Amino acid sequence: MKKNVKVIPLGGVREEGKDLFAIEINNNSIFILDCGSKFPLDEMLGIDYVIPDFSYLRENQNKIVGVFLTSGHLDSIGALPYFLSEFNVPVFGTQLTIKLAKQIAAKDKKSAKFDDFHVINDESEIVFDDGTVSFFGVTHSIPDAVGISISTELGSVVYTGDFRFDQTVPKQYQTDYAGISAIGKNKVLALLCDSRNAENIGKIDEEQKVRNYLVDTFDFQNGRMIVTCLSDHILRLQEIINAANQTGRRIFFANDKSKDIIDASIKDGKITLPDDNVFVNSTADLKKLDPSQVIILHVGQPGDAMRSLKRMASKKNPQVKIESGDLVLLATAPMRSMDNAWAKTRDSVYKADGTVVSLDSALNLSSDASRSDIQLMLSLLTPEYLIPVQGEYRQLQATKDAAIATGFPSTNIIIPAKGDVIEFSGDDMLLAQSVSASDTMIDGIGVGDIGNIVLRDRSVLSQDGVFIAVVTIDRKKKKIIEKPKVTSRGFVYDESNKPLLKEASDLVEKTVQNNLDNKDFDWGHLKQDVREKLSTFLYKKTDRRPVILPVIMEVNQHHRKFKNNKKKN
Repeated sequence: MKKNVKVIPLGGVREEGKDLFAIEINNNSIFILDCGSKFPLDEMLGIDYVIPDFSYLRENQNKIVGVFLTSGHLDSIGALPYFLSEFNVPVFGTQLTIKLAKQIAAKDKKSAKFDDFHVINDESEIVFDDGTVSFFGVTHSIPDAVGISISTELGSVVYTGDFRFDQTVPKQYQTDYAGISAIGKNKVLALLCDSRNAENIGKIDEEQKVRNYLVDTFDFQNGRMIVTCLSDHILRLQEIINAANQTGRRIFFANDKSKDIIDASIKDGKITLPDDNVFVNSTADLKKLDPSQVIILHVGQPGDAMRSLKRMASKKNPQVKIESGDLVLLATAPMRSMDNAWAKTRDSVYKADGTVVSLDSALNLSSDASRSDIQLMLSLLTPEYLIPVQGEYRQLQATKDAAIATGFPSTNIIIPAKGDVIEFSGDDMLLAQSVSASDTMIDGIGVGDIGNIVLRDRSVLSQDGVFIAVVTIDRKKKKIIEKPKVTSRGFVYDESNKPLLKEASDLVEKTVQNNLDNKDFDWGHLKQDVREKLSTFLYKKTDRRPVILPVIMEVNQHHRKFKNNKKKN
């Protein structure tokens, strides 16, 4: 049988997050690299988050040999509960990654009993029939992050995961340069390279500079500090704790989740405490401290900090209220998709007489590779083909540009779309075909039952509202029993628009009666006719197109007369 290698991105390309890359070897074995989710775009109304489309994997589930994870971030593990509820295959990752994967799987009752997890390290090698999987440590914002190499007879396929190069990070975050170089000494067929920060042509500031900035800011500020940080940015949390201790400040947790995350990280040895007294455990103790000694720390997922700061600014948080002189420090950069929401949050802080600064605006920061990092990775691995992944299109293009600047042939760079099947069978690596790879949207307990039509309806409802017309008819007598009642929600204020509603009611009455008088009466045609007439009328009057819901009820006024068969005495 002719040997081949297929690279199939089912997520993580031309988008932010939702990483899932299927590597298919010899049409026989599928290696799944990451299984992540992403947060919804603004137009995805009511959607909690988005996961990859598993259609291709369902069709080929007997080929799947395992899932291999690069880190414990949601863009790498967020879709695992939904995947594991369908597929019973082993999951491999480092100690912290597997712990976080178990936690997220346990939250879903369909995947809670899954227990086929395997802990690996950067020295592990897992041998399968069609390839050998090995790992190398990379620098990221969370400990135990790794890149993955799949060695095949045609060469290795290497996936960097999220990475960057920084010599000043603590030992447990350091890059395994020797391991990367060892992989590069053999044939690397294709490199799937992190592209999220490829547009950054400057040098990313080292963590030593971050530590110095935090110490200086904590020391210079005379009042309270309110600091927000993403829960999975363990490195930044360690730096906040160290800087607080160094400047004589103590940390009070703004929410219970903050303390839970810190405690779990301390227990696992991922965070170390320079001083046991760095934390304040009660509001009573907090009030005893001078404001210059206080840090209020909020740790959570994207969006949690916004909601918390808004409550503090509006005086609705019972423990912490933003006051004059407070400085809010965003220790991790907000997601780009939340820029508008964050702008409103900053406004609310300033209205409460506080101030907001962001670490990423003061320093050139990123947890992902810059242009120069990408170029260094290419020089260490010297792949034959480059496939930019983990980023939106402009970022994938920026990775391509960075590679071309080093002399890498542009003909050997492939910018994929979701579902593309990139195949190498011994000659060239080419786009062979494509498979289904649409977004699967999660809404509450619903998985994939929300499509574009539902989102479109939600969008219309959010913009123009809903208009309801209720009519009761007697079809046999061909008459309307009660004059139509019309009402709206999110369209116009009914009390102020009574003439408009009366005209709409008269129009519905006329339309319904015309249909009743028609010999070829049809329920479907009646409702559609009401929708069309109302839609045209309302758009002409208001320049809006609400969702129109006609409710037609039928009664039969021909009551049967029952004879009284009782005998008279």
